[in-house]
Amino acid sequence: MIESKSNEATLQIRVYYEDTDAGGVVFYANYLKFFERARTEWLRELDVQQSALVETEARMFVVHSLDMSYRKPARLDDLITIRSRITQLGRASIHFEQRAERDGELLAHGNIQICCVDAMNLRPKALPAVVREKLEPIQE
Repeated sequence: MIESKSNEATLQIRVYYEDTDAGGVVFYANYLKFFERARTEWLRELDVQQSALVETEARMFVVHSLDMSYRKPARLDDLITIRSRITQLGRASIHFEQRAERDGELLAHGNIQICCVDAMNLRPKALPAVVREKLEPIQE
């Protein structure tokens, strides 16, 4: 369940066996999945349904770019917290800062830029007004 307050949302995720690599730690790419899940749940909490955007606005979100750093490993059965916040809202983009933590200790950090695109031709298109209205009050 996502918890949202002012300009930050948190999501707790349990590390399962399928999330780990041969060394018993979370495989690095799985942090991207965790971050995606946290962004999606936050948008859902704000009543921004991505499937509805495709149907009603012919727009969707794609990852444009990201910068990740890994500090410490998460392991099987750990309960990690994903913290998300919007750092910038552009005409057709949303910039997120996201952190994976275990008991307040930083495990991984990422800056992810999401771009809004036309669902048919995948070219950048302005964020729908309904989305902008929900995100502007919570950006930094």
